[in-house]
Amino acid sequence: MAVYTQVSAEALTRFLARFDAGELVSAKGIAEGVENSNYLVDTTEARFILTLYEKRVAAGDLPFFLDLLEHLAQHGSPVPPAVPDRDGTTIHELEGRPACLIRFLNGVSVTAPTPEQARAAGAAMGQMHRALEDFGGSRPNTLGVDAWQPLLAKCGRDLDTIAPGLYDDLASGLQAVTAAWPQHGDIRVIHADLFPDNVLMLGDRVTGLIDFYFACTDLRLYDLAIMHTAWSFDARGEAYDGDVGHALLDGYAATFGLADAERAQLPVLCMGACIRFALTRGWDWLNTPADALVTRKDPVAYTRRLAFYRANGAEVFA
Repeated sequence: MAVYTQVSAEALTRFLARFDAGELVSAKGIAEGVENSNYLVDTTEARFILTLYEKRVAAGDLPFFLDLLEHLAQHGSPVPPAVPDRDGTTIHELEGRPACLIRFLNGVSVTAPTPEQARAAGAAMGQMHRALEDFGGSRPNTLGVDAWQPLLAKCGRDLDTIAPGLYDDLASGLQAVTAAWPQHGDIRVIHADLFPDNVLMLGDRVTGLIDFYFACTDLRLYDLAIMHTAWSFDARGEAYDGDVGHALLDGYAATFGLADAERAQLPVLCMGACIRFALTRGWDWLNTPADALVTRKDPVAYTRRLAFYRANGAEVFA
């Protein structure tokens, strides 16, 4: 989440007048993330998230995202569907951007997950994947394995202005990953970004899965690999917590299952996840507008993870 587009109180008041959502009390921009403009909105009736879609989120993809959230909500997953206005419309325009009013879910995002919290989060992903078995929607993964080499080329040697040797580290890792990438597997819609900040918790209980705007059709196990890279390390990618990593996999296995052959694929999938996030973080680092209210994320934290999986992946998932 982030704020690229400023919304005045007057414009937001007019926007809320379309809904049975009460009158505006307060609105605060949310700085975390890099994709959309987000506001925490309090009214006399409830609390909401206002999202204005920009950058990588195409307006034509919004019906897919909203159908996905509605499907998951109907199947018992703790997700926040969009709020319809009095005419039943969920996709609007505000300040020249597509916009939705989203239900607010209680809970907090943990920054240092415990094994118990990781187990619950892994179980929630497994339940989500179960719920998506009969989801009919589809969306290509525009940030999948075929996009990484072109993105590396677009970033180029400017990556080395972020950290010396960053370009070569990613180029070497990318060559190894593409040569070993699975050609077959269970393909379905995945979240593709289930970091700790996209999971809301109260204690050890998951209360919300949020921010589905990278959701796409890809290898189901790649979703689990992304989650493993995000949950099992400290923020700098320097320290791997094996207890958290194993608990995450145990939680997933308990609700979906995880065969030995699937575990054997996880090292290369985790390496791929590291390359994907290092590249997109690198691109955002080089191209984020100077006046954007946004917290840039360090791509080197993911090249450190990449080095760990290259050296230890077989042992981690044995």
